[in-house]
Amino acid sequence: MSMAQLHHWCKGEGISPDNALLVKDVPDDTEVSFIEETLESVKALGRVRVRGRMYDPQLESLTVLCECREKVNVKTLPPDVLPSNTDRPWRLVGASAEQTTERNKPDENPVLSQAELAQTCAPDAIIRAVGELMEKQGRFIGESSAYRRLRTFSGVVPTPPGEEQLDSWLEQARLMVETSERPDKEKRMRILESLKGPASEIAQAVHFNDPDATPQEYIDALENAFDTPETGEELYFAFRHLCQKPREKLSEFLKRIEKALNRVVQRGGLPASAANGARLEQLIKGATTSDLMLLNLRLRERKNSPPNFLQLLNEIRSEEGYEASLASYACVWTTGH
Repeated sequence: MSMAQLHHWCKGEGISPDNALLVKDVPDDTEVSFIEETLESVKALGRVRVRGRMYDPQLESLTVLCECREKVNVKTLPPDVLPSNTDRPWRLVGASAEQTTERNKPDENPVLSQAELAQTCAPDAIIRAVGELMEKQGRFIGESSAYRRLRTFSGVVPTPPGEEQLDSWLEQARLMVETSERPDKEKRMRILESLKGPASEIAQAVHFNDPDATPQEYIDALENAFDTPETGEELYFAFRHLCQKPREKLSEFLKRIEKALNRVVQRGGLPASAANGARLEQLIKGATTSDLMLLNLRLRERKNSPPNFLQLLNEIRSEEGYEASLASYACVWTTGH
């Protein structure tokens, strides 16, 4: 299982299994720098960098994916390494040459060969074979998706290249917390591994005050530390003054409205139940260059039963596409005459 896990994880992170290894039994509060320093004590590995961490609820510890400058020779790789100031070793798992070679070969034993299919035309046999194949693919996808990481956030302004701004990072983190079925400890690790600089210091302070803090509490602390100090009422006031910019498509204006509206709701400036009505009302009020489209979509007549964001966006984009096709046709007709 560890060997398959290593190969799947490497594929998800885009690194070579020949230069990678898994480190098991790592305590969940271990700093990345300490992990790298400990592994670099094994001279054969060269420089080591942590590429991912995953919490194992059965072992109650981390499994860490590391990338090494040198190729990992499993024949000389020690079975474990003992970190300083502890008597609990970390297990090391590398990819054997035989495993890597086998994974690069075409599958010589598929679930059901062509000859077997010809001999076994019974529908139940085919259904069973397809089911086994789908189950195998499903396991792989499920394992790989567990290793997807949040983008990096430091809280530094202006945002350094390759990092996320606060709003984008918060959206990713909230989506992960709300939709992932992984344990809270793993969600917390995924948040922590995405942080650096000032943001990492805030997370460390949260952990120091409450080692059992939930992932949402980490997100809230980061939002409070780096977001603007505006209240829900102030954000709602700014939301009510949004207007369409010159040459801005109505669909793009709607996206700006939605982003501002989400912040208003999150800060308590408006109940979530009133979001659809507020969105439509502000779209109608602020759309200064799209009167004809508002008329065609009959949006003013729908205030009593406002559509949600996705419905509204789909309708507007369809109308924009229709208008673009008419404009293109008119241009061709004019050129031809």
